[in-house]
Amino acid sequence: MNKERTAHALLAGIASVALAAGCATTSSSTGLAGADEWLEPSPSLAMDIESHAQRLPWTNRLEDKVALIEWFGNVGEPAYPTLLGLVTDPRPGVAGMALASLGRTRDPRLVMHLRNVDWPVEVDPDLSLERARALLQLGDWSQMPVLIEGLRDERFYTRAVCIRTLSAETHERLGYNARAPEEEREQAVIAWEAWWGLRGDDPFLDLD
Repeated sequence: MNKERTAHALLAGIASVALAAGCATTSSSTGLAGADEWLEPSPSLAMDIESHAQRLPWTNRLEDKVALIEWFGNVGEPAYPTLLGLVTDPRPGVAGMALASLGRTRDPRLVMHLRNVDWPVEVDPDLSLERARALLQLGDWSQMPVLIEGLRDERFYTRAVCIRTLSAETHERLGYNARAPEEEREQAVIAWEAWWGLRGDDPFLDLD
């Protein structure tokens, strides 16, 4: 069941991204941002982190992507510098898996680091959704409108991932069904926008 939940969570960020066979391997040597702040891995674990990071561009099967994200999520803090360095990888599939791994940790200390990332001006739409998902899972609600807008996506799996994430974090569905006709879905999206409009200024939400 846990693997099924993780698979659904990844679809927006990775299922639509085909990793090109000719891509260069990923090196975690670019991922040392904030390394002094985190628990350092043992030499053996550091090698494992490097090895798993290098597999990211070449992992195509959904089950294997899920396994990699679960592995990084379970390793947690020692892998943060590597993952933070990969969230701006030019390959959306790699960056999406890095974001999904960070979100899976639910460590709120990561929020400020993700906010401080020098994101490109134009971000891949699926990657933008994955970033919003990760931040929400880490306790930052500032990108909630991105996920709400994702409920309008033409692709069923993207809509399903967005409502699953929103429901998991807010305990609300507001009548939204990803399989419903477009007109019915739109009414539910409007309800979500109204719901957020009443809560966007809540001082208890992490929006700054």
